Amino acid sequence: MTNRRPIPATANDPEAAESLVGQRYEVEVGPVAHGGHCVARHEGRVLFVRHALPGERVVAEVTDGTVSSRFLRADAVEVLTASKDRVQPPCAFAGPGRCGGCDWQHATPGAQRKLKAQVITEQLRQLAGLSPAEAGWDGSVEPVGGKLPAGTVPRWRTRVQYAVDPATGRAGLRRHRSHDVEPIDDCLIAAPGVAELGVETRNWDGMETVEAISATGSSDRQVILTPREGARLPIVDLDRPVSVTRIDGHGGPHRVHGRSFVRERAAGRTWRVGDGGFWQIHPEAPDLLVSAVLEGLDPQEGENALDLYCGVGLFAGALADQLGETGAVLGIESSKQSVADARHNLGDLIGEKRVRIECDKVERLLPRTGITETDLVVLDPPRSGAGRDTVRHLAGLGPRAIAYVACDPAALARDLGFFAASGYRPTSLRAFDLFPMTQHVECVAILEPVAG
Repeated sequence: MTNRRPIPATANDPEAAESLVGQRYEVEVGPVAHGGHCVARHEGRVLFVRHALPGERVVAEVTDGTVSSRFLRADAVEVLTASKDRVQPPCAFAGPGRCGGCDWQHATPGAQRKLKAQVITEQLRQLAGLSPAEAGWDGSVEPVGGKLPAGTVPRWRTRVQYAVDPATGRAGLRRHRSHDVEPIDDCLIAAPGVAELGVETRNWDGMETVEAISATGSSDRQVILTPREGARLPIVDLDRPVSVTRIDGHGGPHRVHGRSFVRERAAGRTWRVGDGGFWQIHPEAPDLLVSAVLEGLDPQEGENALDLYCGVGLFAGALADQLGETGAVLGIESSKQSVADARHNLGDLIGEKRVRIECDKVERLLPRTGITETDLVVLDPPRSGAGRDTVRHLAGLGPRAIAYVACDPAALARDLGFFAASGYRPTSLRAFDLFPMTQHVECVAILEPVAG
């Protein structure tokens, strides 16, 4: 059994003296947990271990925690007994202490989906008190895209924000739970249009971050630069035509040259997305999610709908097309840039008074709208979820169906629990593997009022 002493600490630093960072334990790896790691135990204490798989025996090196911590974080630095689902990570920058962008490079694609399904199942059980059957879910995470040869990584990420190493000016990605930068030569999950820009091959002295965007359905490319304080912008000469935007110290975007937006194509429309605004980063995600939402809601002509956290208007536009000339959609979004884009994208429907887009936080504006009932609701909240008050208000409007689009299983499960307390239950749930190699998964839940 490996059981090394902690890294020595000075007597003048009591906190450092209690640190267990660097300590190694030989452990049996238990089930997967939400967050891209697995659970192990050593002498009664829980370790959250990355780079491991359930059922393995590994040497885990502590990366965070002290002798008084309730739990420790650790990396599997040596695999003593490997899972049948383990593969050699295709990415040269994956592994303990390296790039933190991917969680499951060491697992087969099928195993990754099973791990995500186990996380969803556990979150539903713990936070919503639901079994998969009670949530209307078949227990699977659906693969997206065609099957790839073994060892091949799908290039799905159409937006990549690189961090810049201040010492070298090289672009890379941050290490797990760290501000340190892992310089890289190529991000294997970056979409071809991002990889073609060659961000990793040039020097970015003075920059904090470099975000590269490759639109789907158009040839638009955009680079968004965030300089360090006092730094000058570099001359951007990448491997293909690209628009450049600078972010100031207050987070405001300023066009340097080219367009300040990219054009995306989905749901039968072209969508303007400005200055790094929100858009699904898997190229198949917008059409896939719109299809799942419309199939679940079955919109009828003449109905009214709410599209909450509506972004640039994707679901609002798709709903309006189904509701016809006598239907109406109200979209609410807090980002001023996204609201401007949504009003541009849906200008024809707004002109016909079939769509209205308002700018404010959902929890603040929704109670002020004066709306007392609606037929349909779509909500695609941020990772933290919608929350108890918003859920209660939506249930009070009596919609016949609600589509909840979620990128975080825990937030979804919490909100499903709130909906249950307000008389709504999920009738179907689908999960999609829109973020291969990572812990993340996208879900679409359809809720209806409980009879009686």
